[in-house]
This record gives sequence, C-alpha cells and structure tokens, in this order.
Amino acid sequence: MAKTKRSGDRVDVLIGGAGFAGLALAIALRQSLGPAIKVAVADPALGAKASARGDVRASAIAAAARRLFETIGVWDAVAAKAQPILDMAVTDSKLGDVVRPVFLTFDGEVAPGEPFAHMIENQPLLDVLLASARREGVDLRAVAVGDFEIEAERAIVRFNDGASTSARLLIAADGARSAIRERAGIQCFGWNYGQSAIVTTVAHERDHRGRAEEHFLPAGPFAILPLRDNRASIVWTEEAAEAERIVALGDQEFHAELERRFGLRLGDIKVVGPRRAYPLGLSVARSFVAERLALIGDAAHVIHPIAGQGLNLGLRDVAALAEAIVDAARLGLDVGSATVLDRYQRWRRFDTMAMGVATDGLNRLFSNQSDALRLARDVGLGLVERAPALKDLFIREAAGLTGEVPKLLRGEAL
Repeated sequence: MAKTKRSGDRVDVLIGGAGFAGLALAIALRQSLGPAIKVAVADPALGAKASARGDVRASAIAAAARRLFETIGVWDAVAAKAQPILDMAVTDSKLGDVVRPVFLTFDGEVAPGEPFAHMIENQPLLDVLLASARREGVDLRAVAVGDFEIEAERAIVRFNDGASTSARLLIAADGARSAIRERAGIQCFGWNYGQSAIVTTVAHERDHRGRAEEHFLPAGPFAILPLRDNRASIVWTEEAAEAERIVALGDQEFHAELERRFGLRLGDIKVVGPRRAYPLGLSVARSFVAERLALIGDAAHVIHPIAGQGLNLGLRDVAALAEAIVDAARLGLDVGSATVLDRYQRWRRFDTMAMGVATDGLNRLFSNQSDALRLARDVGLGLVERAPALKDLFIREAAGLTGEVPKLLRGEAL
C-alpha cells in the first residue's frame, strides 16, 4: 500500500462503515470509555439524504441482540415499531400442494415475557443508532476509507477525499464487499448458491398474532415474518434466474406468484413495499483480524438467511470486540494490540463457522426436489417437535444465548 502523509488528526478507533454493526460498536465504546477514547465512523452514506440511503428491508433482532440495544440505550426509541415473534411454524411441501402440514412449531419466549426475537424494519433502527452516535460524541465522517498502512503502532488511513488520519485500531464494518478487507489482503472462502432472496413487504387482512412462518418449498424457504400493523416481511428464495423473472413481472402477475406461496390463512394480501432480489451465498473471511485491523459484520461473514442470523452474527461480533477493547483500555493497554485482536478472533471464529455450516446444511437439505430427502427431513422435524428440550436448545441458539455470551448480549454494561 502506498505511503500516506499524516494530517495530524488522530483517533483511537476508526470504524469504516455506518451500518448496524459499525454504529452499535461506536456507541458501546463511547458509553463505556467516554472522552478517554476517540471514536470515528467513516461512511459516504452519512452524507446522503434519508430518502437516498433508505433500507427497505426488515430484520429479525434476536433476544441477545435486543439486550445489546437495550444496554446501549437505543431499544426504547424503536420498541413501539418492533413486532415480537410470539411463535413460529415450519412446513415442508411442494408448491402445488393444497395443504401444507406443520411439522414443527416453536414457542417464542426464551424467558417469561421475553420473546426470542423481534421483527423491525431496518431504516428506523438505523436512524436511531445514528442519532445516538451523534449524542455520544462519535466523530461521523461522510467519506470512505481509501487506503491504509501500518506505521509506528498505528494505522495511517487515507480517505477518498484526500484527507488522512491515524488510528490505533481500524475496523472494517463496510459490508460483504468490504474494500478495507480487500486492501488488507484478507481472502474469503465460500460459494454462490445460485439463489436469490426476493424481499418485499405485504399487508394482509387478518391478524398474524405474532406468528412467523417458514414454508420450505423445493426452490428454497419462503418466510413470512410478522411486522406491526397487519403487515409481514417476505423473504422468498428462488433460483437466481427465476427470482429475476418474478421481480420483473407486472403487479398482477407478481401478486399471483406471491399468493401461490403465501396462501390464504391471513386473508387478502397486498404488496406495500418495493420488491428486490438479493443474491445469496456463503462467504467467511480467512482471518477476522490483521495488524491493527478487525473485521465485523458482513465484512467478516455472509451466510444464508434461512435462519435469520446474518445481522445477529454481526452484533455478536460487536459485543465481543467491544468487550475486548474496553477491558484492554481500562488496564491501560493498547486497544489495537495483537492481544486484543487475538481475543476477539478466538471468541468469534468458532461460532461463525458453526452457524455458516448449519445454514449451509439446512439450505442444501431443504432446497431440492428429492422425495427421499423430503421424507427424511420431515421425519427429523417430527422428532424435534416431540423433544421439548431440543426445541428449547434451538430457540436459545437462535436467540444468541448459548456458549460464551459477551456482557452486552447478556444485557450487562461493560
């Protein structure tokens, strides 16, 4: 990487990317360490108007991630817009089947009165995170990280506008196509599934009562995820070419394809949001760290949405890295040292690989036309349905409450 002139501007932590993970980490660090730590977030989207950067998707916020948001003080501002998932039903059938038998159900609580997940539209939550970052004194810069080098125990960073800064730790939170990760020379392994997820929002006639439904169809899962105000977020997996064809249909034809999969349980339906197709694949960075650098969120890993865990994995990264940084800072240690980064990678690597393998296996098991595999998986679903202890384990895993859980995910301040 080319040599960069210092500008005299110095921060402790520079985060490239102002998405969920980047903003949540910045807030957690400022709240825990106060003015003692200088935190900057750089992202060109910070200079865009809300309408230009609007995210039309919705996300499942698992219980552990919700505890993180509560602990950093942002959940109360969006709680009224969040829909608790009160139960979940799983079916397995062919597209033309008249009846879709339910093979597996989950109660939606990890503790009395605590749902295992909430559904919320992305943009309101991003807006609240951004407002909180401003209040906490995070230095927000509407510019992209261009290049960087390591010099004298600091990362010397040049932005795309020609300005530069130095940081003890640079964090890549700039998404699946992370430019920071690429400039660090960190390779990823994985594959494209040849599938795309069609995402849209529908309004429906009847109350969903907080039920999420996952219909496993030969092309892939069709998820109906409850939102506030008799609406649902649809995550609909098809082969990539078929997904593009469906998205390009006229409104009436698209509605017909949607209704074939959605069914009539909730009465009449109407598309009330944009429809877009997102390519699906598995991608995991070969290392989550390099000298003076850590990867979080989609910059570190991208998995299939079949279990709704992509965003939650990123927030687990946030909780683990924040704890490692704060513990080091309070001991007067270098927050960008190899000791801090090694602790973070050990904490997150196995969990990420396990979730990647699990979602990859589920997608391969359910996205196929094999009657033999269908019989075997339906028997397996039926056995899980009759094993309450196993169901409870699955719910706690989906909620992010198994293994060595960082403090923020337990609802504890750092």
